[in-house]
Amino acid sequence: MGFLTPWFLGGLLAVGLPVWLHLLRKHKTTPTPFSSLMFFERREQSSIKHRRLRYLILFALRTLLVILIALAFAQPYIQQKASALNRSGQITVLAIDNSMSMRAGGRLDQAKRMAKSEIAGLHPGERAEVLAFGSRVQAMSEITDDHSPLSSGVDAVEPSDARTSYAELVRSLRSIAQATKQPLDVHLYSDMQQSGMPANFNDLKLNAAVHLEPHPIDAKPIANFAVENVVAPRRVYDNKKARVLATIAGTNNQKATRRVTLLLNQREIESKSVEVPPNGRATVEFLSLDPPFGPNRGAVRIDSADSLPNDDTFYFSVEQVDPRHALFVHEAGNTRGLLYFRDALEASGQSAFLIDPATVDQTANMSPAKYAFVVLSDVSGLPPAFENQLRSYVRGGGSVLIALGRQAVVSSKVPVADTRVDGSRYAGREGERFQTAAYLDSSHPSILQDNRWSDVKFYQAIRINPGTARVAARLTDGTPLLVDQQSGEGHILVFASTFDNLENDFPVHASFVPFVGQTARYLGRLNDTQPSVFVGSFAELRDSKEKGAAVDVLDPKGERALSLQEATRAQNIQFTMAGFYDIRRPNGRNELVAVNTDRHESDLTPAPPETLTLWQNTAQGTAGAGGEGTEGQPKSFSLWWYVMLAVLALAVAESLLGNRHLAVDKEAA
Repeated sequence: MGFLTPWFLGGLLAVGLPVWLHLLRKHKTTPTPFSSLMFFERREQSSIKHRRLRYLILFALRTLLVILIALAFAQPYIQQKASALNRSGQITVLAIDNSMSMRAGGRLDQAKRMAKSEIAGLHPGERAEVLAFGSRVQAMSEITDDHSPLSSGVDAVEPSDARTSYAELVRSLRSIAQATKQPLDVHLYSDMQQSGMPANFNDLKLNAAVHLEPHPIDAKPIANFAVENVVAPRRVYDNKKARVLATIAGTNNQKATRRVTLLLNQREIESKSVEVPPNGRATVEFLSLDPPFGPNRGAVRIDSADSLPNDDTFYFSVEQVDPRHALFVHEAGNTRGLLYFRDALEASGQSAFLIDPATVDQTANMSPAKYAFVVLSDVSGLPPAFENQLRSYVRGGGSVLIALGRQAVVSSKVPVADTRVDGSRYAGREGERFQTAAYLDSSHPSILQDNRWSDVKFYQAIRINPGTARVAARLTDGTPLLVDQQSGEGHILVFASTFDNLENDFPVHASFVPFVGQTARYLGRLNDTQPSVFVGSFAELRDSKEKGAAVDVLDPKGERALSLQEATRAQNIQFTMAGFYDIRRPNGRNELVAVNTDRHESDLTPAPPETLTLWQNTAQGTAGAGGEGTEGQPKSFSLWWYVMLAVLALAVAESLLGNRHLAVDKEAA
């Protein structure tokens, strides 16, 4: 017990008032007439009899009233733990970490045994819930006081390949506290990885209704080796052997030599030894990857001999395919644009495309459907049949790149796009009368981060009205230089100049090669998927045209990852385990996706004890979902109202009893 304002206890001195009233107040007697006192002996009259306390009950009431008034002003309080007050409504939460790092050294089994021991210690009527968490939180049981389903929920927790996310666990605990309106006693069973802590510590902030008790498992640094990353091509378009670069990382390790092996379709291709420094990295290069046609399963593996073998293999997918053809249409006798464009495409490393040149007259009997994309280089016009096919080709998802020059001024319209040509802007080569690119949209796939167009000189540009199309580049006078127009499912990309080094000097600048390479990938819809992704990533299963069509997905175990209903309705899929996912789409675009565990899980360094203490203390002073205090944290409860109620009751009793004694005194008088 304590007092908020103890100086008011000095008011206890007022207890002397009832003592004075009942004991020390001067005794008065009423004189009685008598004839003569001459025959009486003179002696002192004793006053002890008069100093006796009168009306003991009234005296006690008045004394206690004064004491309680002084206590009320001193504001007494007591401290109690919230758990002692709310024990009947408290919910025990058993949160078990089942991330990839918990596979090391039987950590998950140890966590499950500790959770079962906590269940056995629950008192009758105490409710609990079992959660499993990695990157997501999964409820393994309902909130119940029955030990049987709780133990079954603990048994059902399986190891996963997900990454630890303590922030995701805290978000779930907040939701549970808000939904139940009850305080939570959370027991966390985890290896308490430092890498699982969020970048923003505020994401770990607990409600006041949540009491966290961590149970660290093997909370000491453990040496571990892992294949941290593999750089490999996603597709190979020629018969040359491809390059694979692997990074081997060690944490909490001494200097050691590891054997690194390259595998393709579970067959060993090449092995090398590498020395890994303490808490460092080493790289291994393989130049012998020669995949057969079609999708292939690649992997790099090490012989780590540590307690966590699940990060000793890194998967990647590689596919050998034939190059796709692109049609380049030009006027007869004008091949300068073709030469510059083809050379730039080859220099960009885009061996995925082969350029098929054709003059305008040769396109009369050609179909654009078999080409990855079509380039129209300063053409005056197209055969009507071919132009109509191009329009259908674009609406169906094809792409056309149109370079405008002198011929566009003659025809007064842009082929296929039917955009009106408003004229041309010409500047001589002499002096500084050329135009430059004043605006570049770096988010457009043809430009991206290549902003080195400032030194390119444009002598002639064709003016067009872009309308609602996207303008990706403009000249200094505001003329649209690169316009992207969507038509149906496809794109028409208009470049308001040429590729022949006559109307500009773009082809002789270093920025021309990446522009051509990026534009070819964009127009050819060359999928930029990585050779591997991490567990927890998503992949799109269908586009708008494939709505309702079934997509078959096989997981790394060879089992169907989607139900029959999900196979026809799901727009995407999340990869939940390491290995290869085989996605078979109805349009024939099958894909083999390599999935790896997040290598943050490979660092088994635990969080410092002071970090866990700070995490536990984040619940202090915050508002809880149920409005209750945190278990174990003392909370002050004021007794002021109770004291004032006692004062009121004593005042009434004193008044009634005092009036009674006064009436007796009057009658006696």
